[in-house]
Amino acid sequence: MSDKSAITPLKGLRVTVDRVVHAPEAQGAGDRSHCFVYFISIHNDSKETVTIRGRKWVVTEGDGETTVVEGDGVVGKVPKLKPGQKFSYNSFHLLASDQGKAEGSFFGVDGSGRRVMTRIPPFEMRVPEE
Repeated sequence: MSDKSAITPLKGLRVTVDRVVHAPEAQGAGDRSHCFVYFISIHNDSKETVTIRGRKWVVTEGDGETTVVEGDGVVGKVPKLKPGQKFSYNSFHLLASDQGKAEGSFFGVDGSGRRVMTRIPPFEMRVPEE
């Protein structure tokens, strides 16, 4: 019998970073003046229906400062992906420095109630040179 409390990677559940855009027109908060909009797709190429219930981001600034962001759902939603479906969305990170890196994981459950996860591949955020 499997341990439903363990979180295991699900083969076929994968994430693509479709695009990252520096948005200089966006107003940052305080010293976090550099806004980067990212476009993500969660692909369910497995044979299981998967419900994504949460995420964890690790954002590392150019100076090495690291921020961890965790929360329920994905942009206020709890996507349920049948085999062959994908969920695409966009969101943003605000950085104090002109460059950084983000990576993380999405967590969910499959149709059998097993806790599953997939990694968000690392991506760079860098203010373009003028």
